[in-house]
Amino acid sequence: MGRVTGSQRTNLLGAIALVAALGGLAFGLPAINRMLPADRAVRMDRPYEIGGGVTVVPPPGARIDVTETRPAEDAGTVLFRLGPVRYLVTVQPFDGTLQTAVLRLRQRITGTSGYQVTGTELTVATAGGLAGVQGGYSAPGRGGRYAVFVADGHTIEVTVSGDDLDLGRTLPAIDASTRTLRYAPERTG
Repeated sequence: MGRVTGSQRTNLLGAIALVAALGGLAFGLPAINRMLPADRAVRMDRPYEIGGGVTVVPPPGARIDVTETRPAEDAGTVLFRLGPVRYLVTVQPFDGTLQTAVLRLRQRITGTSGYQVTGTELTVATAGGLAGVQGGYSAPGRGGRYAVFVADGHTIEVTVSGDDLDLGRTLPAIDASTRTLRYAPERTG
């Protein structure tokens, strides 16, 4: 065997340092991520920008689940949690009618095993003038409500789910929040 040169020793130490850094990233970052809470406090004194020009004022006591929230320019999703109740608002580009948007959401709900749409659908409106349709659904051990609005090439879908007791306590605040949905695209000069 030959001798190890200084250059080879430097290369070996560099390779070991690189492997250690990659190991730290591969194991350290996920460990840090797991230590951080998934939900964060949210200001309730101003509208939250979801995406696509849509905003909503969060209900009192809501927290944002950052693992499911994705605000973006032309689309977006925000998941608020009120204790065990989920309040999800999704904005997506959409080229269709309100009835088509409602049918699409209902099919996604009933496409999940055990989920079924219940009751009568009602027309609803937001304080900002968005007209929509609202309905209910049930799942094993859970209940829910949905609402759909269409605004200038976007669909705004609201789904709420939780057990009956928690839903009964939080629905008035969620309904009030849903009425604050507003579509106000940025105007370019």
